[in-house]
Amino acid sequence: MASRFQAVTLVDSPSYPNSIAWSDENLIAVASGHLVTILNPALPFGPRGLISINRSEPYPIGAVKREDLASGCLLPTTLNRDPRPSVRSVSWSNLGMAPNSGCFLAVCTTEGRVKLYRPPFRDFCAEWIEVLDLTDRLYDYLASISFEDPDIPPSEISNEPVTNHGYVDDPTDSVSVEEQKRRKVNNFGVRNAGLETSCDQTSRGPSPSPELEGQGPPKGRCTKSGGRKSSHQIVPATRGRGRSAKKPPEVCSLPLITADQYASRSAMLSSLVVAWSPLLKLSSRICGAPEINSSICFSLLAVGSKSGKISFWRINVPEYYSIEQSLAPTRVELIGILKAHSSWVTAISCALLASDSSSPQVLLATGSSDGSVRIWIGHGEEFLKSTEVNNAPFYPLKEIINIYAVPVSVLALMPTQSLHKMLLAVGRTSGAIEVWIGDTSVKTFNKAGPYDAHDQVVTGLAWAFDGCFLYSCSQDNFVRSWSLRGSSLSEMPIPSSSPGLRSVSDMPDVFISCLGLVVSPSNLAVAMASTRIVHLY
Repeated sequence: MASRFQAVTLVDSPSYPNSIAWSDENLIAVASGHLVTILNPALPFGPRGLISINRSEPYPIGAVKREDLASGCLLPTTLNRDPRPSVRSVSWSNLGMAPNSGCFLAVCTTEGRVKLYRPPFRDFCAEWIEVLDLTDRLYDYLASISFEDPDIPPSEISNEPVTNHGYVDDPTDSVSVEEQKRRKVNNFGVRNAGLETSCDQTSRGPSPSPELEGQGPPKGRCTKSGGRKSSHQIVPATRGRGRSAKKPPEVCSLPLITADQYASRSAMLSSLVVAWSPLLKLSSRICGAPEINSSICFSLLAVGSKSGKISFWRINVPEYYSIEQSLAPTRVELIGILKAHSSWVTAISCALLASDSSSPQVLLATGSSDGSVRIWIGHGEEFLKSTEVNNAPFYPLKEIINIYAVPVSVLALMPTQSLHKMLLAVGRTSGAIEVWIGDTSVKTFNKAGPYDAHDQVVTGLAWAFDGCFLYSCSQDNFVRSWSLRGSSLSEMPIPSSSPGLRSVSDMPDVFISCLGLVVSPSNLAVAMASTRIVHLY
């Protein structure tokens, strides 16, 4: 008799929590090092899709003095020695968002970039196609407002060209800031507006930036010809004699900024986690569309960053689907930036709230490295009417403060079948799990827990059967099942033949750890990602 537990080998090992996601079209994405492996659970040992993450050029956010490199806010960037970027977070969209009526996959890397991918339309092609780099769009918007941050007092910025030896472009390659902005507008169109983007580059193969195809050097980044730097790499501004008197000093066109300004700009562009909202459908009566019997369907992509802010991107469902015409446009618009936390945003979860309102309501749960958790609500029509990017259309419902400031590692939000009711599971780096039962109509939230479920970081949480069961996994390589009864959790046994460890003596490798768990859309199977292995059961 064949075992109902299967183990699929990966090329590389996952590195971050929530490293696995299950799509509505029955595909599993596993963030394994510098790759995203796409598996078909119906044929786990068959063909696989693949997304390879390459290094990206740094954004021209400014130059700092050499003596500022040792300042505390720049040390993490100065000492960064990652040989190549890896995948930090993955999230599937709802079915029907991609041009072939499939799902988009949002991928966030350790360089802070967020990109959208879709499956290839061609036969015998495993590499998924990059559709859009959302971080490029975010940079365009931030550059248009000169990276103004209301939380940080402005300081003087020197627009004087910076003389540098051996760190930036040759003088013949340098351009003014105005020229850089002009080129960006020509390449990307009007900032912070609905932009039409080609969804396919199959005729040319995968491209790191489809919008920049054939545009020459990317974005006037400050780097030597042929060299590549990690994202947000610091360009030190120096004056004085160079290493060779024969070589003229090189000039950098970037403005001279302070160390705090550089750290702030870098944090704005350094994304950590991505999460899709459910599909939202608004009738013409609500959204004011002129068409008769028309509707607008879209989904929101929430992107959390090191600055504590979350950017929201509205992505419309394609007007038509095709597997022959691969250039179907996708409309993407930045609709808001929310100051959610004062520290890193480490976890995001979205859900559609069951309510008696004619307009759909979106629940948003956010967690931070400072230990805080916040619950927000947004209304469907406001996502279309939002005009001020700095005022995202989400309103706070509840703030959860952890007195020990234990960072949040994962979140799992689940609306119940009852109106205005919701469940929120919170996993922390201490191994503890909390469950909150809320009623959004009266803004009351009751706590179940905390439970010391694991000995190490909680790396995965997944609700099943409409919130009756909760699965959890941890870096200690244990998977546990919980039953929610009233306002308390009780552990349920898992079959002894499961891949989870039962005792220390069973541990085959001390370096094995579980870094993600997900339940299938039909609640019939569970997938767990551990070191170089995906378990299906």
